[in-house]
Amino acid sequence: MVCLAVLCSQTTISAQQIRLNNHNIDEVITAMTLEEKVRMVIGCGMSMGSDAKFPGTAGRTYDIPRLGIPSVYMADGPHRLAMSVRREFDSQFYYTTEFPSGTTVAATFNPDAAYLVGKTLGTEVRDYGMDVLLAPGANLMRNVLCGRNHEYYSEDPLLTGKIAAGFINGVQSEGVGTSLKHFAVNNQETNRNNNDSRVDTRPLRELYLKGFEIAVREAQPWTIMTAYNKVNGKYTSEDRGLTTDILRDEWGFKGLVISDWNAGKDAVASMEAGNDMLQPGQERQYQAILEAIQSGELEEEFLDRNVKRVLEMVVKTHSFNQYDYPNETDLKAHAAISRKVGSEGIVLLANNGILPVAKGIGQVALYGTTSYDMVPAGMGFGSTGFGRYTVSMVEGLRKASIEVDRELVKQYQKHLAEEQKRLFPNGRPPFSLTPPPRADEFLHTDDQLKAQVEANELAILTIGRTSGEAKDRHVSEFYLTDNEKALLEQVSTAYRAAGKKVVVVLNVCGPVETASWKPMADAILCAFQPGQEVGHCVTDVLTGKVNPSGKLPMTFAMQYGDAPSDNNFPFDYEFKMPDFAMGTGMNVQRAQEEMKPKKPERNVDYTNYEEGIYVGYRYFDTFSKNVSYPFGFGLSYTTFDYEVIGSSIQDDQCEVKVAITNSGKVPGKEAVQLYVNAPAGGLDKPSKELKALVKTKELKPGESEVVTLVWKLMDMASFNEKTTSWELAKGTYQWMIAASSADVRCTVSHEVKVAQTMKAHDAMNPDAKISILHYR
Repeated sequence: MVCLAVLCSQTTISAQQIRLNNHNIDEVITAMTLEEKVRMVIGCGMSMGSDAKFPGTAGRTYDIPRLGIPSVYMADGPHRLAMSVRREFDSQFYYTTEFPSGTTVAATFNPDAAYLVGKTLGTEVRDYGMDVLLAPGANLMRNVLCGRNHEYYSEDPLLTGKIAAGFINGVQSEGVGTSLKHFAVNNQETNRNNNDSRVDTRPLRELYLKGFEIAVREAQPWTIMTAYNKVNGKYTSEDRGLTTDILRDEWGFKGLVISDWNAGKDAVASMEAGNDMLQPGQERQYQAILEAIQSGELEEEFLDRNVKRVLEMVVKTHSFNQYDYPNETDLKAHAAISRKVGSEGIVLLANNGILPVAKGIGQVALYGTTSYDMVPAGMGFGSTGFGRYTVSMVEGLRKASIEVDRELVKQYQKHLAEEQKRLFPNGRPPFSLTPPPRADEFLHTDDQLKAQVEANELAILTIGRTSGEAKDRHVSEFYLTDNEKALLEQVSTAYRAAGKKVVVVLNVCGPVETASWKPMADAILCAFQPGQEVGHCVTDVLTGKVNPSGKLPMTFAMQYGDAPSDNNFPFDYEFKMPDFAMGTGMNVQRAQEEMKPKKPERNVDYTNYEEGIYVGYRYFDTFSKNVSYPFGFGLSYTTFDYEVIGSSIQDDQCEVKVAITNSGKVPGKEAVQLYVNAPAGGLDKPSKELKALVKTKELKPGESEVVTLVWKLMDMASFNEKTTSWELAKGTYQWMIAASSADVRCTVSHEVKVAQTMKAHDAMNPDAKISILHYR
């Protein structure tokens, strides 16, 4: 991003008695000068300097002391409150908690877990005096290689929306605002400032906007952040159809729309479209808006409307209400919450009876460089990857009273030190948007391996992957490296020959190829990125202290190329970050523009969403494609029985009650999923779509809980591009209660006797009447 600081000095104006409060916003706007109004819709630059009130944060809004208008302070997220740990001439350390990545939170399949993370993050934002957390991200995981997938939740819009709503409600329960981002169709980082996402209206409505819609309906974030990219030829910050017609008029959004940092091109067009504030603010934007008002190109009523929305946010903030913040927070308590949610988001992919490990197990061998250098979360402005601390597997196991092979630890310590010198001859950069390279694996000699097998009862091998802003993952990162494959084969062969077991831990930002090597492992844990407590989280599941209840929020394909989006994604694009962009992350837009090909390049300057509505399991299940692990999949150390107690359609509400019984021997939770199969006769539909989900409490062996799955009748509708209406076909609908998209436990049928339709502009209006029509 290009960051140009905007001078936020105040113009001396004759004193007036009026001062901003909750009831006089219109009067305050009338009392403002034109110049002050324009300043109110332009940010004051990023707070990177040592002279900033909150160094290392995203920025602030303009203040007008004579009118009682303070600055509002914004900080990046979503995994942590991003700000500088140290401040000039200040002995205090301003640490914040590194929470699990968005993917890990989504893997809990539990909106309450998302609420807990949000509430705790909101507490830290409040305690440190900030007002708005720039999170969460609600873009769809269209492709497994998207660089920012770790910030996002799922390939499914319902799961995305429910988790996002939980997170937002949690943060805002602390009197702190959120910024739901990046609106919309921001599904790749390659050329992110210029890429045009070309998508038909139906998938746009049913998939790419639906998660945002659910979050707006259920949580009303204080702000929504538009994205860098274009959608069908228009920059999102300049698209009235998105920011006003859909977001406000259809969905009823009440808050402020802000741009991503230096997004878009035309400040005047953004003002007209309803992108109320431009961040972080540039002097050229101020001049463009001011001159457009003076010349009559931009009507002042648009400016007044946007200023009003800014002030409506201001009066809700702690800064406006002069909250006396403590400037410290309960890091110990928050670490416990990070550990709790991080553990709940771990997915057990395979288990041949080895897990949980037996109490009193002997010494354990840790393989893989990631075991000693775990990945807590993704990279970017919201997370540097260099937090207060990161718990390794060594620490996690030792604190669980499991002995770790010390000789092996020494070998890896030596190897990691050598790799650091090789990778960073001039020292590791203090900050980078994109993840720094990680240490390669090394192989052990036959003699070393023989001694290790004799000395240890169990082998644990950790595989790591990182991702970050401004760069998508290369297709090679989907597969294990040659050394990773060789190490796994070496360890698996040696330990199994001695009758011992091998556990693989995936500490990854998203899916990796597993089909070719999973027979070599006796158990596989997908930990994703569970935050700063990662070593504890994994150990809690390995030992059975936590019974795994995570489910995959995306599909693990057999290989890259199996998903229809794979052909329309820059999977092998070699983006070279120039030297002037490294270390600061501030010049990414300039770097990308200078490197942009002169002729429009497919999947770089534009990306065609040719797969339409068939994203993720919607494609794999509909067309019977084999996958390594299906959407919603996750094993437990216990088993669960399902029984439908009742189901109904009452007016516009659908409901199923299901009794879930723990039929195993240890306590556990179950994430219950409800999919709908639509009848033929309407628009083409996937074979199943997730329409409701619920997670049980922890059930003791033999204990049951009746859970209720609820959704709206028109949630089963499809968007007809020709009529711009949501249409529900008549016929018999199959409601499938499942443990994953591939594991349906019970099915009930309900008939919709007549087709129904609702115009798009009425879709979010609870008073709108549903028209009844028959398909011809």
